[in-house]
Amino acid sequence: MHTIGKLALAAEVTSDTIRYYEKEGLLTPTTKTSAGYRLYNEDALRRLRFIKQAQQCGFSLAEIRELLTLKNRDAACCKDVRSVAIEKKLQLEHKIKALQVMSQALTELITICNDEAKPLDECPILAALENSMKKQKKGPTHD
Repeated sequence: MHTIGKLALAAEVTSDTIRYYEKEGLLTPTTKTSAGYRLYNEDALRRLRFIKQAQQCGFSLAEIRELLTLKNRDAACCKDVRSVAIEKKLQLEHKIKALQVMSQALTELITICNDEAKPLDECPILAALENSMKKQKKGPTHD
């Protein structure tokens, strides 16, 4: 059995993280001592490691909760988990594309600013951002 501190150390998380996961329903202590200290078994450690690994794959806590629910559901199968993984992969690929668009936009802004000594009121980056905001407020033009 692990105390919360020993469990946190073994799982390489903080005690606050464990308390947060408990609050979110992702983890429950196995038992409590007569003094009220939480005690956790090896399943809790495996569950914490599962949560951490799932987070590294980009899953949110809600998605991890869904995976844990599937893991414990007798009627669930790999197809169910695979569907969740495919959906997450598609979300990540969409985010990557959005980040690439933002990166390209920043590259273009950085390129137009080649005189770092210019006063701020002549900064081409700020001007381009302001002009972009004005165009968005006007809305699309119908020629």
